[in-house]
Amino acid sequence: MDGGRVGGSGGAERAALVALLRERPGGRGWAEITAGVLEAGSAVVVWQRLVPPVLVQPPGEPDPLDAAAKQIGRWADRGWRLLSILDDDYPSRLRGIHQAPPVLFARGTLVRGDVAVSVVGSRQASSRGLDIAARVAGELAARGVTVLGGLALGIDTAAHRAALAAGGRTVCVIGTGIDRAYPAGNRGLQEQIAARGLVLSQFWPDAPPQRHNFLMRNATMSGYGLATVVVEAGEQSGSRAQARIAVEHGRPVILTSLVVERNDWARALVGRPGVHVAGHLQAVLDIVEHLIAEPAALGAALRQLAPS
Repeated sequence: MDGGRVGGSGGAERAALVALLRERPGGRGWAEITAGVLEAGSAVVVWQRLVPPVLVQPPGEPDPLDAAAKQIGRWADRGWRLLSILDDDYPSRLRGIHQAPPVLFARGTLVRGDVAVSVVGSRQASSRGLDIAARVAGELAARGVTVLGGLALGIDTAAHRAALAAGGRTVCVIGTGIDRAYPAGNRGLQEQIAARGLVLSQFWPDAPPQRHNFLMRNATMSGYGLATVVVEAGEQSGSRAQARIAVEHGRPVILTSLVVERNDWARALVGRPGVHVAGHLQAVLDIVEHLIAEPAALGAALRQLAPS
């Protein structure tokens, strides 16, 4: 289903964007291409501007737009939905960050305006950390809040499983292509999330796990979610990076007292705008409920001020 678009027609726009990302005319990187497409409001316009038309395609070389359209069709046959940054169904909160991926691959159910909170932390989590993650995620899910994670071992896995056990919604943003599972031991969990929630990837479907992928994934999680809860994390944890990125995005960060007690980086964040410290489960829930209520209250106030 194409639906409305931020700019241009669905199929042609997606094909042009995929072609731009594959061909990278003039050696442009993905970030530059994305910025140009958003500015123009159309990938087709950018393609026409950067790639001069040819009367006859060189023998043996397929037309890039046709090749992209066929590739998108093959992805669809595999059950992978491609979202362009111009699509109305592209997560609107994510579109607002400067690291917004130009495309997303999705398996599962997209929810417009999804109210999601990241619950993240160490892969080598303590039993206390795992218990906190499970309780936070379970309570958020029971309140209708989507639990967002990165499918990593430890805290992320505990949060995803607790959300599913509570009958709630969970979304995983993975650091590989959507045709892969990493870690391999979480393949079954990834399938459960695809069936009952949503799996997202910003990489080509066959992309392997690479170190820089996970930092990019952390930025996407921060952008998608309303806030980030860091349960337990070491000095070099990816969750530390997500907390820092979330502060840069102006997104709230909730640090448990556990992570503040054990980490210099967490203590350094305390006092920054939007950074909260929660000493117990109810404190986390109260902060999240306040964050959810704030936009609703602002919207109500603006409606009251609007002329009748």
